[in-house]
Order: sequence, then C-alpha cells, then structure tokens
Amino acid sequence: MTDPVDPELAPALPLLSPVDVTDVDAVRATVAEAVERRAEPDTSGVDVSDHALPGGAALRVYRPHRPAAPAAVLDVHGGGFVVGDVESDHVRNVDLARELGVVVASVGYRLAPETRYPGPLDDVRAALQWLLDRAAGLGVDPARVAVRGESAGGGLAAGLALLLRDTGGHRLAFQYLGTPALDDRLVTPSMRAGTDTPVWDRTSAAASWAAYLGPDPGEVPPYAAPARATDLSGLPPAYVAVMQVDPLRDEGVAYALALAAAGVPVELHLFPGTFHGSAVVEGAEVSRRQRAEELVVLRRALDVPDPGTGAPPSKG
Repeated sequence: MTDPVDPELAPALPLLSPVDVTDVDAVRATVAEAVERRAEPDTSGVDVSDHALPGGAALRVYRPHRPAAPAAVLDVHGGGFVVGDVESDHVRNVDLARELGVVVASVGYRLAPETRYPGPLDDVRAALQWLLDRAAGLGVDPARVAVRGESAGGGLAAGLALLLRDTGGHRLAFQYLGTPALDDRLVTPSMRAGTDTPVWDRTSAAASWAAYLGPDPGEVPPYAAPARATDLSGLPPAYVAVMQVDPLRDEGVAYALALAAAGVPVELHLFPGTFHGSAVVEGAEVSRRQRAEELVVLRRALDVPDPGTGAPPSKG
C-alpha cells in the first residue's frame, strides 16, 4: 500500500516484527517472549482475579476500588484467532478499570487451529454469561455491559452481538470494534492492496481465517465472519475504529456503513497515518488520541460520569 505512515509512528516500524501466523508455534513463542519482557503494570486501585470457564477458557476480572458506575466491559483480545490470552490486554485493562471506574472482564478464549469456530465464540459467550450470573455481586447492572474487541477480538465481539440478537440472548449496551477482522473473503480494496503493510498483511489475514474456519469451511455463517450478515438491524450501538494503512480498513468501514444503513447508531473513526496495532507506539500523538477517544466512547456508552466534573457524559 502507498498510504503514508504518520511521521511519529514511522521510526517504530523497524522495531515492530510482522505477525506471521502462518507459523503458529513461532508466533506464539514470540508473543510469549514479549509478555515475559513486559513490565508489570501498577495495579493500585484495582483488584485483579483469575477464573476458569467451562471448556478450558480463562477469564480475568478487574474491579476498581472506586467504582464510577455499575457497568462492565467484556474485553476480547486480538491475535488473528491463533495467539493471545488474558495477558494480551492486561496493561490496557488495568487502565480501563481504573480510569473508567467499571468492572472489566477479559476472556482468554481457546485458540485456533486447535479450537476452530464456533469454539472461540462460544467461550466469549460463556464469559458474558459468567459476568451476568455474578452481576449483583460485582455491582454491575446487566443492562450496562459493553463488549470491546480488537482485531480478531473485534470480529468475535461483532459475532457475539449478532448471535445474541438472533438467539434472543442478552442485549449488550454497546459494541466497541477496534480494527475488527470481519470478512474472510479477503476481497476489499485495502485487503487486496495489503501485501506489504506493517505488522499485519494479506498473507497473515488469510492464514488466520484458515486457522479459525478450517481448510474447507463450506458456507460461513455471519457469526464467524460478521461482514457476511445481510441484516444488521436491531444490533447494539457501535463504535468502529480503523487504521489507514491496514488491510482490515475497508471491511471495518463497510461494516460501520452497513450498521448505519440498518438504523443502528454507529460512530466510525479512521485514524490517519496509522497501521494495525500502531497504538502500541504510545509516544505518538495519534496513539494518544486513539486511547483517549476509547475512554470517551466507553464512558459515554455506559453512562459513566465524567471524572473531572462528576457530571453525566454528554449525549450530544
């Protein structure tokens, strides 16, 4: 792709290795090493606990000492469906729980290719049910639960919203979809052009979908690849964030427009000069805006008072 990378992000490109999910063992080892080197976050003001879900999935729960609202965020990590666990978003989830003042529950779903669709989505739904079953004890209003997912996690979050709508399950308050992986067909212009994009490219996207769906998936349901859904009406309000230099850009844009056409309240933000996962470059101004906006969006969606004024968030 020829789109320009933000000058503040460009120096980090040589330091960011491409995520090659064609070799699952290698990419898992690389991620595990990165987690080992990572400094542990300051968890002051937040209680962190680990739990087991049926089937072997894991759940990590973050409870702020000073809750700002009886609400919760269900976090679904990225990783191309093949890598990641509750450690993936650990640093961010500590911040979310403390800064939002709500419970955050992070699901470590079973990974492909060992567990293909619908296993990971079943795990995400089980995590939601765990949260709802314990809502009173956690101080959570079941009507104020949002799902938040990045990349493959964004696809799982969107799939969960569709599945709950169609099965008469719990209605989520909101769906936050960050650079979501939504379309296994790999036909959008940004996906076709994304042969040499930073961190994530068309080859890795194809490998991740093959791992998740299997080599011969047949008819792919919209709960696995939400871009295949023909009816998006009745879904929870949504926020969709896409990065400019990202193969996933156009499927995220298309999904947001389709939500709007179906009458679903949706906000779409394309961050200029960014690439898949570029928010890890914390010193860049565009990364700071991206992280700050996430807090604003979730605070508004869950009706969490502004921490500065104590006033309800503006709905305008």
